[in-house]
Amino acid sequence: MVLKKLFGSTATRSLAVVSILKSAKRAVDRGNYVRAGLMLGVAVLAWKWVVIGMIAQGVVGLLRKDGSSDSPDSSTSKAA
Repeated sequence: MVLKKLFGSTATRSLAVVSILKSAKRAVDRGNYVRAGLMLGVAVLAWKWVVIGMIAQGVVGLLRKDGSSDSPDSSTSKAA
């Protein structure tokens, strides 16, 4: 019951949507328009179902960690 109240609150839904929209903006800034479009769709769904937004954020975080080949450590090790 407590989790249902927490996930159903307007503040939680708003926070989830804002977080997803920030991820969509970051994707646009990086030129990944497909990911940005998907995130906008998820933002619409997250307003109704917060859990979908949380799962999407987790997946995006995992994808970002796997695909981060431009980290500062990798560029210094290639030069050596």
